[in-house]
Amino acid sequence: MLSVFAGFVVLTANPVFAKVTGLPDFTELVEQTAPAVVNIQVTQFGERAPSLGPDGAGNPHDQQDIPEFFKRFFDVPGNPQGGSPDRRGAGSGFIIEPDGYIITNHHVIDGADQIIVRMADRREFEAELIGSDPLSDVALLKVDAKNLPTLKTGSSEALRPGEWVVAIGSPFNFDQSVTAGIVSAKGRSTNQQQYVPFIQTDVAINRGNSGGPLLNMDGEVVGINSWILSSGGGYMGLSFSIPIETALAAVKQLRENGKVSRGLLGVQVGVVTREMAEAFGLERPVGALVNDVTPGSAAERAGIQPGDVILAFDGQEVESSGDLPPLVGANPPGTKAEVLVSRNGKQKTFTVTLDALEEDENGNLLGGSPGASQSNALGIVVESINESRRRALGDPEGGVIVARIESDAAFRAGLRVGDVVLTINNQRVDGTESFDQIVDSLPEGKAVALRIMRDGTTRYIAYSTTAEE
Repeated sequence: MLSVFAGFVVLTANPVFAKVTGLPDFTELVEQTAPAVVNIQVTQFGERAPSLGPDGAGNPHDQQDIPEFFKRFFDVPGNPQGGSPDRRGAGSGFIIEPDGYIITNHHVIDGADQIIVRMADRREFEAELIGSDPLSDVALLKVDAKNLPTLKTGSSEALRPGEWVVAIGSPFNFDQSVTAGIVSAKGRSTNQQQYVPFIQTDVAINRGNSGGPLLNMDGEVVGINSWILSSGGGYMGLSFSIPIETALAAVKQLRENGKVSRGLLGVQVGVVTREMAEAFGLERPVGALVNDVTPGSAAERAGIQPGDVILAFDGQEVESSGDLPPLVGANPPGTKAEVLVSRNGKQKTFTVTLDALEEDENGNLLGGSPGASQSNALGIVVESINESRRRALGDPEGGVIVARIESDAAFRAGLRVGDVVLTINNQRVDGTESFDQIVDSLPEGKAVALRIMRDGTTRYIAYSTTAEE
């Protein structure tokens, strides 16, 4: 490119980009990797009807051994035999070791009584569940077979947006289906799975692809296809995969312990806006703003305070609040780590020893403060406010603090972790007990108005309740 400056002709270089000469050929890649991709069929057995004797009275032991919840199904009109049918589902997976270890998604096998794995050569095996982790959506299966084809694992960290990737799986039970696309972004997080920095692609993923591999152009697994973002339930160009490093870390613990243990820092964090960055003396909106610190937690013991902005955890930069949970959760309890924060415009480093993130058998987090409520029709978990926390929040009268958001509707409406819920449908919330009483009386699927306090100001947020599972 030629340009004129002060009478001189100046030669300036245009940026050079790699020219696209044609679409890649995936045939060899697929031929080499597809044999290690499997179809997974799951069955959750229904309840059998009570057996009837010659007089139709039935066996008394059949009835007394059946929970009351299920008895109502025995006399449902149109179902004179009683009982409930089996429930079936399907997904994908891939073999990582020749002696039969297979990776898939937790949500594919969740609640299954029987898991059947169908190989690419049509052989079928009943699989044993070694372990499953809801927070990373990873499950490990084992079949009794030898010399099986396997996939090599690559590096999701080496992926770059714009790079070609391939998915193989069983969408709608169409085995060995191949789709391709590019990496759209990395490090995506959600409220439901905040411990996974998802890979976003535009690869066509549909129901049944879950658990299948995402492959780079070297035929290496870089991710596990997990979910899509769609208003109608079908592919819309927004597909999300679990990074293989996250999955393998979970698999290692599942093989050794049957479960996954994660570290807990004990902070509730929020987004750093442009205005907050200016107020806190930051050059740009970066990091995770500490809204609250759990009493007695690893963060409090180390000296981290509300108002600190976490810039790095154990040497890894924290660009946004969503970056922090995966970094912390990747470490087991007891790990010592350095936390870099900005406090009043000055950087400070704290050494923390992580606590344990506790879960129940269904993967629900139990690591909150004493007095925390459980999930409910509002789709949020709240905690009581102690005196020191109340002063830091601006001395709100009554209320409970939002510790976790599980409802997409609540998040879309604008509710955030750290908000103080003051009223529900104009009913005053004095603490977790009154919160639970009010929420228990809410009708399902109806709009509810929450008056909240955030940053010293109050506002109303409205959204619809959901049915408890």
